Amino acid sequence: MRFASIDIGTNTVLMLVADVQENGSLKVIRDEHFIGRLGKGVDEHGIILTETFQRIQGILSQLKDIAGALGVTRISACGTSALRDAQNRREFVEFIRNALSIDIRILSGDEEANLTYLGAVSDYFPLDDSARYAVLDIGGGSTEIVAGSGTTVISSSSIDIGSVRLTERVLKTNPPEPMALENAVRLARQHLQNIEVLPPGVKLIGVAGTLTTLAALDLRIPGFDRTLINRHALSMETIERLFQEIRPLTLDQLRRYPQIHPSRADILLAGIIILKETVRKVGVSTISVSDRGLRYGILIQDARSFFSGRGP
Repeated sequence: MRFASIDIGTNTVLMLVADVQENGSLKVIRDEHFIGRLGKGVDEHGIILTETFQRIQGILSQLKDIAGALGVTRISACGTSALRDAQNRREFVEFIRNALSIDIRILSGDEEANLTYLGAVSDYFPLDDSARYAVLDIGGGSTEIVAGSGTTVISSSSIDIGSVRLTERVLKTNPPEPMALENAVRLARQHLQNIEVLPPGVKLIGVAGTLTTLAALDLRIPGFDRTLINRHALSMETIERLFQEIRPLTLDQLRRYPQIHPSRADILLAGIIILKETVRKVGVSTISVSDRGLRYGILIQDARSFFSGRGP
């Protein structure tokens, strides 16, 4: 069966198209990436802006056309932090349903964390049930940390700070003012204060754009190459080195890097701050980068439901 999953995040809109088998294996057909900025202004105004309705509709229309051309049987679309927080989320969901016949499921923080974990560890299938993982997902509006054994989630935390939110609240310029930088670090630490140190032997995996961008920068590859980026290890020393490289740069300078998506340049520093503080807080020395995440988890969950007889 050919399924598609769409992850409508605070900053990005991602679509995975894959052929799925009853044993849970996936053959990726297409992996699409758009910067949608659904969360633009949500933290400040509490609503999704009118201009954003049209922008996301345009992106989803393109993705629906791609899925149709590829013979997709089912599309599952999910929204995360920005949709959870927006006061007009119901109007937005209804707008997309009426315009495109796409139903958007708004995930709770726990649902998002659990599906992100499943997607990230799917790169290690088949799993030893005793293998222990923790998955860090730095989104635009929130950050999720999930720990588990095999495919079973043991604990999860959803933190109400992400790269877009931290940028809009504190880091308003590139480079930021020294006081703004200090305030950003302080705010990240406040949100992370209840996160516990990971036990020995737990493998930490990092997903989403901040991690894949840093991997590309560390490898100095000219663009996105998942065969090189996936499972690339970033040490705390490397993360700190890249932070010091990025910190003093203007927006124009950042956008000249072939590894940095132009629409991610303004929020990258915030993402690195959250990454640094999280890795330090959980007490590990390295984090393994993954290009997988929520969209993989959504698709795997759909496939399991379908083959168990609960699907359409």
